[in-house]
Amino acid sequence: MTGDAGGMGADESLERRIEFLLEADRLKTVARQSRITDGSRHENSAEHSWHLALMALVLAGHAPPGTDLARVLAMLLVHDLVEIDAGDLFVYADGAALARQEVAERAAADRIFALLPDPQAAEIRGLWDEFEARFARALDRLQPMLLNMRTGGGTWVAHSVTLDRVLAKVELIEDGSPSLGSYARAMIAAAVELGFLKPAPPGTGAAALGPPAG
Repeated sequence: MTGDAGGMGADESLERRIEFLLEADRLKTVARQSRITDGSRHENSAEHSWHLALMALVLAGHAPPGTDLARVLAMLLVHDLVEIDAGDLFVYADGAALARQEVAERAAADRIFALLPDPQAAEIRGLWDEFEARFARALDRLQPMLLNMRTGGGTWVAHSVTLDRVLAKVELIEDGSPSLGSYARAMIAAAVELGFLKPAPPGTGAAALGPPAG
């Protein structure tokens, strides 16, 4: 793309950055499963990204030693942009659906981040590829749980989610922040008492909700 943007005399690299930012606005139209805390509507993916970034800022003291908070914030801001093309997938979807989503999200990343000029396109795509950084991933798993607790069980109740499936996500939170993991375990115990979560199927070994051994 060459020439000016809207007659403002922008150079090509600036014009491409502006185009990327306008494309990112479409994330506001992607509905998620979770409802906002007053229960009135579903949150959208842009709101989710903002909330995660704010959580990283406020909960930075619970990050592992040596965490680069600025990098985590950048990861959280770009992680869900691929949902513009791929949509949001329920976190407790089955393995086949998760595999299809992974393929769709990588194709979306190829398209969306390429809107930016190099080397920024490669830099931001790299942030997206690196998202599995422990603290960023922990926050991404914790946020929907917080909304579910505030909205009477939220997606857990709507989809009859069982305890064992939620505990698997709690383990990912613990990996990124032991203190937030402990908080999540206590919250899940409360969710069971309130009837927000179905019991784990027999033989899953998911009965214990206390801190992990060791």
